[in-house]
Amino acid sequence: MSEPHALPSGHPPLPGPKIGVLLLNLGTPDATDYWSMRRYLSEFLSDKRIIELPKLLWQPILQGIILTVRPKKSGHAYAQIWNKELNESPLRTTTRDLTEKTAALLQSRHPNLMVDWAMRYGQPSTGDAIRRMIDAGCDRLLLVPLYPQYSAATTATACDQAFRQLMQERWQPAVRTALPWFDHPDHIDLLAKSVEAHYASLDWTPDVLIASFHGLPKEYFDKGDPYHCHCAKTARLLRERLGWPEDKLVMAFQSRFGPKEWLQPYADETIRALPGKGAKNVAMISPGFVADCVETLEELAIGLQEEFLEAGGENFAYVPCLNDDDGQAEFMANLAVRELGGWL
Repeated sequence: MSEPHALPSGHPPLPGPKIGVLLLNLGTPDATDYWSMRRYLSEFLSDKRIIELPKLLWQPILQGIILTVRPKKSGHAYAQIWNKELNESPLRTTTRDLTEKTAALLQSRHPNLMVDWAMRYGQPSTGDAIRRMIDAGCDRLLLVPLYPQYSAATTATACDQAFRQLMQERWQPAVRTALPWFDHPDHIDLLAKSVEAHYASLDWTPDVLIASFHGLPKEYFDKGDPYHCHCAKTARLLRERLGWPEDKLVMAFQSRFGPKEWLQPYADETIRALPGKGAKNVAMISPGFVADCVETLEELAIGLQEEFLEAGGENFAYVPCLNDDDGQAEFMANLAVRELGGWL
């Protein structure tokens, strides 16, 4: 892109060249009421990366039965963890805060970087964010899906949405996508330090730590999705960094949906069985999420805690995600710089 002073006489002004870094997270409803939840769930569950069924078969089921019943249930779950001060979901709050911290670090070193954030589903939309970046003069763009472990149902669909917007652009920027960081030593160290700090704040000692990752239908894994392998490596590296024996950290999968088999072991079955095995003091962490959301704050910290105590457990602790921790912002800034090699 030419500098403005080099343009021919009478040429419309052009913004100076910039490099865009776009952090992409899953998504959030705008409110907890029925219609807000229905709009969000319809977009989410209509994604072919999420539900791999023929549209003619799936949409009547989705738009009929599921979206009649599920919005109320999901709205209740969101209401329990909603950021009432800002009237938004914690995921939106934290993703914004993490982006602002990451942007400050990056722009202090590289002033020509523009850092923004967007959601795959809901607002702020991916398309709007990319349009802002192009309008601001970004001729190169790094997409950073905020998922440490790769899956087609998370990382790939976030990139798909960005590519859909780029298909509408006459003048496309050059594009890169960031690699997942499930086994990066600095990321594992941040997770371990968060566990150590949380354990130090307790007046009791957990017998076991459950590393709970979001579930995935087993058939997706059978088709070649590497997600299970990435999760297993994260859990193993975290345990090794903590210096623990194998029985002190257990991997599990949460949030299954529908009648099909999902990745196992299931988190709910795992935690209900622990008191009967003598593990009555349990902690949970969710290393598949960059930021806390309804799946961690409501499903784990509230729902599974209740199930554990009802099954005979005595003490339960939830170790928060890294969220907008300064260490995670520094990691994201360093990751962006690494991925921008040759452009900066």
